[in-house]
Amino acid sequence: MDEFVVTPAWLSDRLEDPHSQSQPQIRIVDVREPWEFEGIGHVPGAVNIPFDRFRDEGDADRGMLPGSDVFAELVEEAGIEPDDTIVAYDDTHGVFAARFVVTALLYGHEDVRLLDGDYSAWNREYETTSDASEVEASSYEPEPLALEESPLIEREDVERAIDRGALLVDTREQFEFEEARLPGAVRFDWREVVDDETRGLKPRAEIEALLAERGITPDRELVLYCNTARRISHTYVVLRALGYEDVSFYEGSLTEWLAADGRVESGPVSSSNSDSDD
Repeated sequence: MDEFVVTPAWLSDRLEDPHSQSQPQIRIVDVREPWEFEGIGHVPGAVNIPFDRFRDEGDADRGMLPGSDVFAELVEEAGIEPDDTIVAYDDTHGVFAARFVVTALLYGHEDVRLLDGDYSAWNREYETTSDASEVEASSYEPEPLALEESPLIEREDVERAIDRGALLVDTREQFEFEEARLPGAVRFDWREVVDDETRGLKPRAEIEALLAERGITPDRELVLYCNTARRISHTYVVLRALGYEDVSFYEGSLTEWLAADGRVESGPVSSSNSDSDD
C-alpha cells in the first residue's frame, strides 16, 4: 500500500538516514492550523500548509479545488519541487491530509502519499519539534491531469453512471445519509477503515472485508461522494492504496447535487445498506 499510504516507521527511517533520501527528496506537509503546527509541535522537517489554504473558500465553490495557480503558490512557498515525494498528515486520522493528497495528485504531482495515522500517532513513538523548518522557495509548474486521466467527474457524469449501474458510495454519517442521498447509494463512513486505538488504518484484510460487505469490490465502477469532497478524499486514497482502479471522485458531491435539484432518496434503509454508527 505504500504507493499511496506510508507508515510512521517508513518516514522515520528516512528522517534518521538522510543519505537514504537520494532523489526524490521527502517533503512532509502538515495540514493543521498554524497554532497547532507551531504551538503543539510537528514532525521534524515538516512544512505547514493549512487545510483552508488548499481549497476554494468562495461562496459559490466552497470546499472545491483551489485552482492550479493557488496550489503552485502554496507548494512554492513550502519549497516543494515537482519530483519530490510528498508525505501529508493531520491530527484527524488523515481525513484532511487525504484532501491534500488528492489535490496534489489532480494537479499532476506524481509522488504524494498519506501518512498512516496522524500527528498524535506519530507523537507516541517518534520525535517532534516546535522549531521552524528551513525552507527555500521553489519553482513549481502544475500539470493538471487530463480529462481522460482524472478521477474527477461532473454531475452529468454521475447521472450517466447511475444509469449504467455504477455503485455510488456515500462516505458520510448515518443521519446525513438518511436525510438525503444519491439514488441507490450505499453508505461507507470513511472512519470505518480507521482504528481508533492506533489512529491509523485497520489491517488490509479487515478493510477489504468491510468493503465487500457493502458490495464495494474492485470489479465495480465506483462513484464516491460526501458533502464537500473532504471525506471522500480519505476513502479515495484508501481504495487506490488497495488497488481499486475504477473509482470516480464527485467533487461537487451532495452540495452541488441538491443545488441542481438532483434526484435524492431519504429515510431509513434496509440492513444490507446500513451499518452501526461509529
